[in-house]
Amino acid sequence: MTLLPARDALEICFAHAAYRLQDRFHARASSIRSFEVRSRDALESRIGSADVLVISGLWHDDLLEKASKLRFIQSISAGVDQYGREGLARASVRLASAHGANARAVAEHAMALVLALARRLPEARDNQARRIWRGMIGDPTGREDELGGKTMLIVGLGRIGGYLARLAKAFGMTVLATRRDPAAGAGGADQVSAPDRLGELLGSADFVVLTCPLTPETAGLIDATALARLRPSAFLVNVARGRCVDEPALIAALQQGRIAGAALDCSSEEPLRAVSPLWGMANVLITPHTAGETRAYEDNVIDLLMENLGRLWRGEERLRNEIV
Repeated sequence: MTLLPARDALEICFAHAAYRLQDRFHARASSIRSFEVRSRDALESRIGSADVLVISGLWHDDLLEKASKLRFIQSISAGVDQYGREGLARASVRLASAHGANARAVAEHAMALVLALARRLPEARDNQARRIWRGMIGDPTGREDELGGKTMLIVGLGRIGGYLARLAKAFGMTVLATRRDPAAGAGGADQVSAPDRLGELLGSADFVVLTCPLTPETAGLIDATALARLRPSAFLVNVARGRCVDEPALIAALQQGRIAGAALDCSSEEPLRAVSPLWGMANVLITPHTAGETRAYEDNVIDLLMENLGRLWRGEERLRNEIV
């Protein structure tokens, strides 16, 4: 069991390049001491005084060598693939994710991407920038589309996927989904299957939306074989992790017109390299891993942090969203 220093002796480090976490923490009128860093160099120089670390992208496992007081990490992100769990366990450092803090936001973003693809909004924005008023289109395949009657396949029916399923149903879509434990419930979907049935489901989908975590099982999940099973009219939407998709295989499928398009909130390497062909593809919509970013996000993370601090002070064994 991990024991924290008392409230009046505890020090928290908020480490993020952009988020205003300490501001929102101070708004709670907490007497707990804290400091904020916004770069890796600043973090390395000050981590030795932190009992608790609130962090995501600035973390690297070498920091453990300098973090002699560290007892708890509250991750800012739902994904925790950047943390070496065995090393944290050996150092008696607990870890909890921010799973659920941005579930509604990510689901709404995914639905917005689906709508943007169906309604050809990127094309409309491009035409606006060029002051082009597009004429009527005789070929129906070149027009905007409706979502009613279409099929969405959600890969990873967790909290985000469940929200998304309900949004899709509101538009009259049929929702198929995969989840590790189909017996855990449909979560708003019409049909839920085990992950090993993904291959047979792909051919039924008009939109495939990835909302799964990055794990050894999901790394490269959407590869050339999976893409070949999609209809030429199908779209891929990724609000999960970039490495869930074989990016070269996706680029090839898009270039060859074997799928209709893609909307990507993440890429295998972030930021997406300037030389990536994805930037220039008319049938690709890119957002810079911002699906979970909303004006409420800092407060959502602080809620999780305060709950987990309370559990640790009370000596409870389990944390909310416990990883280590």
